[in-house]
Amino acid sequence: MVWFAEFTAIIGFSSVLPILPFYVQELGVTSPDEVKFWAGMIFSAQAVTMAVMAPIWGSLADRYGRKPMVERAMFGGALVIGLMSLARTAPQLAALRAFQGMLTGTVAAATTLVVSVAPRERVGYALGLLQMAVYTGHSVGPLVGGFIADQWGFRATFWTTSGLLVCGGLVVALLVRETFVPPPRSASSPGRALLQNFRLVFSSPPLVSVLGVRFMMRLAGRVLAPMLPLLIQSLAPTGAAATLSGLVQGISAAAGAAGAVVLGRLSDRWGERRVLLLCSLGSAILYVSQYFVQSVPVLALFQAGTGFVMGGTVTALSATLAAFAPAGRQGTVYGVESTVTSVANAVGPMVSAALAVAGGLRMPFLGSAALFSLAGLAAARLLRADPPPHSPVHENGV
Repeated sequence: MVWFAEFTAIIGFSSVLPILPFYVQELGVTSPDEVKFWAGMIFSAQAVTMAVMAPIWGSLADRYGRKPMVERAMFGGALVIGLMSLARTAPQLAALRAFQGMLTGTVAAATTLVVSVAPRERVGYALGLLQMAVYTGHSVGPLVGGFIADQWGFRATFWTTSGLLVCGGLVVALLVRETFVPPPRSASSPGRALLQNFRLVFSSPPLVSVLGVRFMMRLAGRVLAPMLPLLIQSLAPTGAAATLSGLVQGISAAAGAAGAVVLGRLSDRWGERRVLLLCSLGSAILYVSQYFVQSVPVLALFQAGTGFVMGGTVTALSATLAAFAPAGRQGTVYGVESTVTSVANAVGPMVSAALAVAGGLRMPFLGSAALFSLAGLAAARLLRADPPPHSPVHENGV
C-alpha cells in the first residue's frame, strides 16, 4: 500500500514540474530574462525550504510516528498545490512553492516508514520496491502533466496533482497500519530533543560518511539535468526537442525503477558497499561515453543505463543509512538525508551552468563522471565494511 501511495504521489508531483516555466508566462511574465529568473526562483524555493524542514519532520516522526508524517506530506502537498492553481502572480507561485517544500517530503517520510518495519535482511529489497515506485512515477508524471496541460490548461494539472495526492494520503490513512511505540517521555523540550537527535546522527562517523557519499552522488546526478534538453535540441533540431527530451527522461526513469529492484535485491546478497562501488564505476563510464554521442537514440540508450545504476545507487545508500541509523532515530536520519539531497538539488544546476559556459553543452557529462568517480573513491575509503547483515532496524509491524 505504501508503494501504491508513493507511486500516485510522485506521478502528481512530477506532472507539475515540466509546466512550471510555462505557467510563469501565463501569470504575466513575458521578458525572457524574467521568465528564467522566476523559473529558477520557483524551483529553488521548494528545495531550500525542504532542506530546512526535512530534519524537523524526521525528528517528529521518531517522536510521534512515521505514518502521520506520510499523511502530513501528502495531504499538505494536496492543499498547497491545489492553491497554486489560484495563483495570479509569479511571486505568489514562488511563495506557494516555498510552502510546498515546508509541508511535503513524501519520499523521506515513506522511506522512514518502510525502514522502520522491514527486517534487516529484506531492507534492500523493500527500499528497492519503494524506489521503483518513485522512478516509475517520474517516468509517467511528465507525460500525464503535459497531456492535461495541452488539453485543459495549466491549472487543470495542479487540480489533478492535488487529487492524486489526496488519493495517496487516503490509501495510507485507511489501509496502512503502524503499531508505533512512542519513545519514553523526557524532560527535554521538543527543540532540545531535536538537537540531541542531530548530535546523535552527526557524532556517528559511519552515518556522516554515508551522507557525504549521498551528497556527492546526488550532485553528480543533478549536474546534467538542466543541459540535457538543450543537448537533445542540438542533436534533433526538428521542433520535436520537447517530446524527445520527455521520452529520454522517461526511459531513464523507467530503467531506474528496474535498477532499484534488481540491484536492491542484489545488495541484500552482496552487501551495499559492493553495489555502491559497482554503480559508481558504471555511472562514470556511462557519462564519459555520453560526452561523445551524436544521435538521440544512442543518448537514450546510455541514459537508460545511467538510470538503471542510479536506481541501485539510491537503494543501496538508503539501505546503508537504515543499517547505521540508531534504533528509533530513523526519521531523523532520513530527514537529514533529505536536507543533503535538497542542497545537492540546489547546487547541481549552478555547477551545470558553470561547466556548460566554460566548456559547452557536453561538459556537464564529464563533470558528472568526475563526481561519480570521487563518490566511488569516497565510498571505498570511508565505508570500509557493510553493516552487520542482521542488525535489528524494525520496531513494529504494518
